[in-house]
Amino acid sequence: MATLDKSSLQLPKENLEAEDFLPLLGTDYVELYVGNAKQAAHYYMSAWGFQPLAYAGLETGLKDRVSYVIAQDKIRLVLTSPLNSGGDINRHIDAHGDGVKAIALWVDDATKSYQETTSRGADSYFEPKKEEDENGVAVFSGIHTYGETVHIFVERGNYKGVFLPGFKAWNPHYKPTDVGLKYIDHMVGNVGWNEMNKWCEFYAKVMGFAQLVSFDDKDISTEYTALMSKVMSNGNGRIKFPINEPAEGRKKSQIEEYIDFYNGAGVQHMALATDNIIETVTKLRDRGIEFLTVPSSYYETVLDRVGEIDEDLAPLKELGILIDRDEEGYLLQIFTKPILDRPTMFIEIIQRKGAKSFGKGNFKALFEAIEREQEARGTL
Repeated sequence: MATLDKSSLQLPKENLEAEDFLPLLGTDYVELYVGNAKQAAHYYMSAWGFQPLAYAGLETGLKDRVSYVIAQDKIRLVLTSPLNSGGDINRHIDAHGDGVKAIALWVDDATKSYQETTSRGADSYFEPKKEEDENGVAVFSGIHTYGETVHIFVERGNYKGVFLPGFKAWNPHYKPTDVGLKYIDHMVGNVGWNEMNKWCEFYAKVMGFAQLVSFDDKDISTEYTALMSKVMSNGNGRIKFPINEPAEGRKKSQIEEYIDFYNGAGVQHMALATDNIIETVTKLRDRGIEFLTVPSSYYETVLDRVGEIDEDLAPLKELGILIDRDEEGYLLQIFTKPILDRPTMFIEIIQRKGAKSFGKGNFKALFEAIEREQEARGTL
């Protein structure tokens, strides 16, 4: 499998397109199927600082579902709930609980993206289709990936509306301030036993991704549990998908717990970037978000491992923010506890100070923290 030439991250867009059969401009939106979209929108706005953007439902002519679109800088979430019993959205929620259904990717040509991926073996989710309203036309297509997760290709160059055709602007009075989240850094998928390589090969063959880094059970293990992970990245580095699978351990790993409660493979977490993690995490904690904690002893030696950093260590320690360094810089990261009733999806907050890596030096402390939560749930 090819390895990513890090110099390619700096290539101009036209060069990337010349080399990349599936040029991706970025993450367009992430759609979650949820039990109550109105209440979920309130949660993500109040706790996470997302802003109201668009709405589609009965008032816009939809009869089977409702969707609220919320945004923070470059991050867009679509929260969708069914309006009737039965149907695929209900079945999805019953099987998985609230969770990510679609990772939508922004492209110049949704038809070509569909043809390139399906010709290389992707299963079709839906064929290219045009939708339009008074604000222009958008083109969509979709393919399946791991579990019931799908990728939707979104071509919006000829659309000037607030979000996409069929949506109207949503402008309620209630608009809590943001917390400084900027963009989706990466999204992590959990897959079943011995499925990691299958899905890494899918992203390499079908979507032209390259393997950025690999972690085995020696890198990601504790006294009790282990997992393996490979990070797949598209050519310009804007889309990064780590893929995790369980590894043999003395007790049940977090990946096994996820798959048990999600009933299959799915998105484990979104990593959201900030330019000031101390400020962002302080605001989130004040709004009720709960984070995993590591022992205070972690901070006694962390600077010996990572070297000099710009930040004062005291607030990082007080908030539980982890630090790691690679050859290109360092990063700061922290992970929430599961944000749903099922111990499935959580969110990572990350600030990169040059580092391109994913916090390998923090794995042991992080997974021991997760195991303490598993033990409290009785699922370790």
